[in-house]
Amino acid sequence: MFDAFPLPAPLALDAVTLTLPSVAGPVEILRGVTLKVAPGERVAVVGPSGSGKSSLIAVAAGLERPTSGVVKLFGEDLATLGEDGRAKLRRGKVSLVFQAFHLLPNMTAEENVAAPLELAGTRHAARIARDWLGRVGLTERLRHYPTQLSGGEQQRVALARALAIEPALLFADEPTGNLDAANAAGVAELMFDLVNETGAALVLVTHDTALAARVGRQVTMAAGQIVGDA
Repeated sequence: MFDAFPLPAPLALDAVTLTLPSVAGPVEILRGVTLKVAPGERVAVVGPSGSGKSSLIAVAAGLERPTSGVVKLFGEDLATLGEDGRAKLRRGKVSLVFQAFHLLPNMTAEENVAAPLELAGTRHAARIARDWLGRVGLTERLRHYPTQLSGGEQQRVALARALAIEPALLFADEPTGNLDAANAAGVAELMFDLVNETGAALVLVTHDTALAARVGRQVTMAAGQIVGDA
């Protein structure tokens, strides 16, 4: 379906497996997963708990090494890169948003958003952070620490942090899973608006069928395999 791109595919997995040890013996988490995501494409990954959705994100983002198979980000085979190389590749092109907000507790909202920009050597990191916090409706909360923010506000900070580097690929793993219905709807709307604005490819893991229905392509997983792609 996506055999010829003018640019390398943001994400390409070929026959990827992941087997992890347990007290009962090896457990197959991913079993021969093949998936390609085109530039700017939106993909929802759905399936029951334990089907391998979050593990797929971890392997695809280079956070977990697969047992076998090939994982490529923007044409780069992650197996050929060390930890520093994978981190450098992610830093410039890839962002992640999780169900848990993962904000640094000793940093303000502004500092949390600025931190990855500073690591990437971006000039005027603080100014960019303030701009993005304004775009997610948190201009009045710049100097608040995570414990001073509601769950919805913390996830907005996490979203601003993820998109401030202007990634070409955003992984979102249950980004509304820790929020009540009202906050979940607001964060989801904001995420789609900002992704549409930036043109980033989106890989969204969700159990929310209404949220998944807003994405053009749905990949269904079961027992570590892709069983549907439409």
